[in-house]
Amino acid sequence: MVPDITMRGQDDPHGRALALRPPTVGQLAARVRDLAARPADWWPLVRFDPAAPARVGLDEVDGVRLWLTVWPPGHRTGVHDHAGTEVSAVLAGELVEIKIDGDGVTGRPLRANRIRVHGGGHTHELTNPGPAYAVTLHAQLA
Repeated sequence: MVPDITMRGQDDPHGRALALRPPTVGQLAARVRDLAARPADWWPLVRFDPAAPARVGLDEVDGVRLWLTVWPPGHRTGVHDHAGTEVSAVLAGELVEIKIDGDGVTGRPLRANRIRVHGGGHTHELTNPGPAYAVTLHAQLA
């Protein structure tokens, strides 16, 4: 039997329900990278609040939640853990991550245009040590 290649990318021709799989980490990263490359789609939503980080919901499609966080200068998150997988990128400014694990405590700058993956058991704190606001983009399974 020869497969019908005209059915490629369509629903099952035999009427079976197709199981939707959650996006992979690579697919989450691709969404973040694609949206980061289109600032006209998100920059008008950025709001600057000197008192606290502003979280701006973007959308929730195919079980993926996307949002921006606008970090005021000097803000710290406090130590926290990520329950699920999250992919993020710094879009503007710079943050510092203090990572806490079995090997100790380490700090490193988080700069723009780099995709980061956080998973369960990733205990850290983020701070904006600079004089300017920072903007980050996040994707997470809803």
